[in-house]
Amino acid sequence: MIETIRAILKNKGSAVWAVTAEASVYDALRMLAEKDVGALPVVSLGRLVGMISERDYARKVILMGKSSKETLVSEIMTSPVITVSPDHSIEECMRLVTHHRIRHLPVMDGVDLVGMVSIGDLVNAIISNQAATIGDLHNYISG
Repeated sequence: MIETIRAILKNKGSAVWAVTAEASVYDALRMLAEKDVGALPVVSLGRLVGMISERDYARKVILMGKSSKETLVSEIMTSPVITVSPDHSIEECMRLVTHHRIRHLPVMDGVDLVGMVSIGDLVNAIISNQAATIGDLHNYISG
């Protein structure tokens, strides 16, 4: 059963695509589209300094009349970032995404970015755990 973020990363992999704070918003959007993800960690000098999401683009570029080619990621990124460790439980992470109204959680092992989990990953883990529990109960009842 999947109970921690470590287990999710083991199943889905720990590949992380990131963008630099100095990149243009246009380049970040291109990477979001290429990787088919909704948010990217922002790194500077090898350290996590923010997150940029489609929501940041919509609210801080388009609605403000800015140009995505002329605006830097550092100007619109969300910072500070809510992060989790590989040992966080699925339930703790669900509370964080719900409370902070976010959809992506960078996974940090100390100062190292070791993965990303989305609300979809968390929901899938919960569904898998529930299916396993139902199967166990069915087997118990059936003998």
